[in-house]
Amino acid sequence: MNRADYLAQDGLGLADLIRRRAVSADEVLVAAREVIAATNPETNAIVDLFANPAESNMDPAARFHGVPFLLKDIGGALNGARTTGASRYLAGLPPLDTDDALTARFKQAGLRILGKTNLPELGFNVTTEPAMFGPARNPWNLAHSTGGSSGGSAAAVAAGMVPLAHATDGAGSIRIPAAACGLVGLKPSRGSLPQGPAHADIYAGLVSEGVVSRSVRDTAAALDIAYGPDAGAPYGAPPAPIAGFLSALMQNGPRLKIGVNHQHLDDVALAPEGLAALETAAELLRGLGHHVAPIALPIKEHDLVLPRRVYKAQVCAQAAADAAELKTILGRPPHEGEMERINLAAAEAGRRMGAAEYVATIRAGQAFTRTMALLWDDIDVLLTPALAGPAPQLGAFPTDHDDVDLHVARMLRFSPFTATYNVTGEPAITLPIQQSADGLPLGIQLCAALGNDASLLVLAQEIETARVFALSPMLRRQGDL
Repeated sequence: MNRADYLAQDGLGLADLIRRRAVSADEVLVAAREVIAATNPETNAIVDLFANPAESNMDPAARFHGVPFLLKDIGGALNGARTTGASRYLAGLPPLDTDDALTARFKQAGLRILGKTNLPELGFNVTTEPAMFGPARNPWNLAHSTGGSSGGSAAAVAAGMVPLAHATDGAGSIRIPAAACGLVGLKPSRGSLPQGPAHADIYAGLVSEGVVSRSVRDTAAALDIAYGPDAGAPYGAPPAPIAGFLSALMQNGPRLKIGVNHQHLDDVALAPEGLAALETAAELLRGLGHHVAPIALPIKEHDLVLPRRVYKAQVCAQAAADAAELKTILGRPPHEGEMERINLAAAEAGRRMGAAEYVATIRAGQAFTRTMALLWDDIDVLLTPALAGPAPQLGAFPTDHDDVDLHVARMLRFSPFTATYNVTGEPAITLPIQQSADGLPLGIQLCAALGNDASLLVLAQEIETARVFALSPMLRRQGDL
């Protein structure tokens, strides 16, 4: 298998070729490593490339039999591999001696894990530029951000190294890099995918696991193989379709009532190109027979600040708890230069936070969730921009300062529509629609009520079929070989 043949397939396509013995799993692996060798020096997407892939289920019946895959270097623990979170301080932790439940499900599905991907330190940024590893670079334009925090995974998929990769999302960290790199990024309903046994809970339910991919069907199949909580999980998964998410794509979905909204706080500036992409998507959906019209959110304008407040409270509270636990495990606090200033500041803010302040913020987020749920009385799906605009140049989100409020505001001004659905726990998916004048991807976000992940995937596939997603210049260049 040459590079062009490898790049022409998504994950399910590769698995089918291997299953039919048109190509072997080892030949696919060789092609993947060739693409990695050609593109990773430019993108810095992979920060730990294994000499040999992790052992996985090699049963030809496995959904992703023999398909190359990458784990984000946070969450998704792999037996024997270190997890650094892009922090020099955490790099001192010994490798875990067990797989996380999610990693085990990836391996059982036949995915061959080749390494770990880049991320901002501890995932606390909407760009991927950690001091430990250096910046990941966008395959659409190397001077621009990949988004974050799953930016290394998005860069690897957009460059063609693997067809899909592990990602996590606490305020948009699947959807932001997917939008920045022209990919499909689904944050599933809260509780859908396991996070144990390494984590009891992450950010009190804000964080979801998932993947970034180049096709809607790969995203649906990944949800099938990973779906359902692990033992003792704090949240139950909504019921999945009886035949599965991939099978749901084979059915013609009903015509939907789709509301369009881009309400935002006064400090947010939406790029005209992003609004143009939103209108393109709305017209496309109308042409597909859906009822599409503007709709107002069922909340007050000032309540749009609540996702920022809830996210900041959870980040800081967890940072403080993590700092205390790590000090016990490692026997010392971080040395000078072992953690970025913004993460040290977040831990300090968490230590200063009172219990009453924390609980009040959580209650405000829960009230926000109940009010936002009224939206689904009137519509089936909400359509918003994915981001405020295309991916900015590298350096737009510095971390060498102590102002956590500024950092959170700066991040969520770039991604004003994503964190809402981490607070509500509802599913949301971003899809590429077109490119900016500079050739960068522009995307949209589709959101639905809790448990309606399948409806979003069916709608997303309609869009993908009607408007085939563009590939990055880097991937196209490799495919022309």
